[in-house]
Amino acid sequence: MVKHQPLQVYEKQVFVSFVTGIYGCRWKRYQRSQDDSSRWECAWFIILCTSFLLLLLWTYFWLVAKNDFNDFNWLVYNRTGEWRDETLPIVASTTVGFSYITFLLVTAFFRPLYARSISHLGPFSHFPGSIGVLATLLTTVSGVVSVDDVWGDEWDILLVSMQSTAPFLHIGALVTVTAVSWLIAGYVVRRERSNVQMLVLIVYILVLLALYLAPLSFTCPCIMDRNSLRPRPAIIGRRGAPMLAPENTMVSFNRALQHGAGSLEADVAISVDGVPFLMRDRTLRRTTNVSRAFPGRQHEDASFFNWTEIRSLNAGQWFLQSDPYWTVDTLTAKDRSRIGSQTVCGLVEMLRLASRTNSSALLSVRRPPPEHPRHRSWFMDTLWAVQKAGIPQKRVTWTPDTDRGRVRGLQQSAGEKLSVKEIRQRGITSLTLHYSKISLKDIREYQANNVSVTVYPVNEPWLYSTLWCSGVPSVSSDAPQVLRKVPYPIWLMVNTAAAAASLWAPKGFSVCRRWRMSGMQTYNPEQIMLSAVTRRSSREVNVMKEKLIFSGTGDQYLLTGRGRIHQSRVSPEH
Repeated sequence: MVKHQPLQVYEKQVFVSFVTGIYGCRWKRYQRSQDDSSRWECAWFIILCTSFLLLLLWTYFWLVAKNDFNDFNWLVYNRTGEWRDETLPIVASTTVGFSYITFLLVTAFFRPLYARSISHLGPFSHFPGSIGVLATLLTTVSGVVSVDDVWGDEWDILLVSMQSTAPFLHIGALVTVTAVSWLIAGYVVRRERSNVQMLVLIVYILVLLALYLAPLSFTCPCIMDRNSLRPRPAIIGRRGAPMLAPENTMVSFNRALQHGAGSLEADVAISVDGVPFLMRDRTLRRTTNVSRAFPGRQHEDASFFNWTEIRSLNAGQWFLQSDPYWTVDTLTAKDRSRIGSQTVCGLVEMLRLASRTNSSALLSVRRPPPEHPRHRSWFMDTLWAVQKAGIPQKRVTWTPDTDRGRVRGLQQSAGEKLSVKEIRQRGITSLTLHYSKISLKDIREYQANNVSVTVYPVNEPWLYSTLWCSGVPSVSSDAPQVLRKVPYPIWLMVNTAAAAASLWAPKGFSVCRRWRMSGMQTYNPEQIMLSAVTRRSSREVNVMKEKLIFSGTGDQYLLTGRGRIHQSRVSPEH
């Protein structure tokens, strides 16, 4: 009967020793073991990998959702009544959690370089590390549930972003799977065979096959011939340039025009005495000092104030005090003084600015509630303001597309996705749609039928580039100062041949691993010493033999793995 007793081997691995000590409280250099991982340790490793994948998706979501941070803060304000940047703590906690889990996962994969398993690294098999992983996982899950409740429609941005990032994510996935193939090959081609090995191999092959077939499902508008690229989409200043100045104010509209916006978009409400003014919220509480000027009416509908009361309110100090987009520090003293004295803007003022600058206007008109004295005459009030401003009616577009029979000379735009037949029946010529509600196929169909499409909100270069490649004629943006710096789509690709090089790489790793393991043979003590001298220098590895016990006359020694010595003892009866 042959018994094996492993001898300890010490190699100078400063980084791994440091990590093992910090996370696993293992500072003794002989505490590395060849023991197989227990089920509990394997379970923790699976939890760690699951946390990493979930956090990877969560981090990617917030990276692409940056386009809609303004809308997220507005939704939270409508629920809580407090306006602040709610995305900052979320992004900060996500960054910390992702960095922590990534570090643990990377250090866990260092372990197979020195032993057969990762069981005794310690970051997730000891109490402090376990609590950290569980806390991160539970925090992420609760964040996903909360976002789904408050901002459920935003998940669509993941699919939209794939139109821009899919080729690069595909390349990254191929590189990752190819790199992991070395570990898979080392596990599968071991001399001991088991059903688990075959299961791992089958799963890996299926994942690899899915990756190579994934490009068939891609819809990437920027994979195109450069000569087919359409003109740059026109930029519409959505409420002006609200990241640089208070929304729906004259300063904001001027800033938008200075940063390349060719049109202006505004939200229109009707005062109790029939004067159209610009206000996004139903109340004046967020963007004015109504709580100080009219303490008892701060929650009242803005349309129930008369124009004199509205005009007396300050509409700029809130921006300087709350700094909602972290841009106040970039303003000069003159800019701050001008912003601080802004009042609520009337529709006539904005249209006159558009007329002077030869710009167009897109109006989103909110009809007053039924108990409002101008509930029936709101349309005529708005039309009166357009005529008073002196702007050509063909340069004014408004939504919703109601009262079509009363609108003559004005352009009307629908805010919902319609078929070409419905568009012709309603007699409208343009659509204003959210970017998640329109596809590349829809855009091309509308273009073929001379229907103009404006997409909103477009605040990030990647989304602007994707819509540019799709052929969208105009976009509505909260950040015209960002989009003006995109003179060309951020990437164009003629074809995709990224996966060809890695097609045979996993097979190559497997063959190389099998060849390497085939060289492991049985040696006697003299061969072991010669091998240690010829193959490894003293500066690289210090082999310290803790036990070298000879008992009986049938002792043999086996050299296995990376220079590890096993003593084989043959019993006398054999």
